[in-house]
Amino acid sequence: MIYNIRGENIEVTDPIREYVEKKIGKLERYFDTPPSSEVHVNLSVHNAEQKIEVTIPMTNLLLRAEESHSDLYAATDLVLNKLERQIRKHKTKVNRKFRQQGAPKYVFAEMEKEAANGKQLEDEGIDIVKKKRFDLKPMDEEEAVLQMDMLGHEFYVFENSESGDTNVVYKRKDGKYGLIEPNA
Repeated sequence: MIYNIRGENIEVTDPIREYVEKKIGKLERYFDTPPSSEVHVNLSVHNAEQKIEVTIPMTNLLLRAEESHSDLYAATDLVLNKLERQIRKHKTKVNRKFRQQGAPKYVFAEMEKEAANGKQLEDEGIDIVKKKRFDLKPMDEEEAVLQMDMLGHEFYVFENSESGDTNVVYKRKDGKYGLIEPNA
């Protein structure tokens, strides 16, 4: 794996780099052939919190995890645990499909079909217990944030009065707001 380690408000020293590469390198044991993908690691420090974000784009799978802790080395260990869980979950799913369908060429084709049909939710044991329908009121982003805060929700779906597109505003972990817009 090729490592791309960046630091925000922190100098990426050799010991830090070596520790991160050693820990993330342990993920190679989950693959028959080591992935040749690039590993993006972003280290940052805000107040007393040290944060690590790891993204590993691979064929048919995107591994991504982030963790915050007062100790960067502890945060690295925690993010490794998250990534390992993601890999195990993915491998279990692929193996289950392989056993059910028999031949490996059908495994990924079946996964793509299921994702398109929404059946993936059933396979992962996700149970949708409530569905909600509502009319989208045209408004600007600021009004959507005010509506979201007034309702006490973490996100709010609305029709953007300027573009006419369906948008989503959401509250981020850092307390700021985000906006999701469709590609035109």
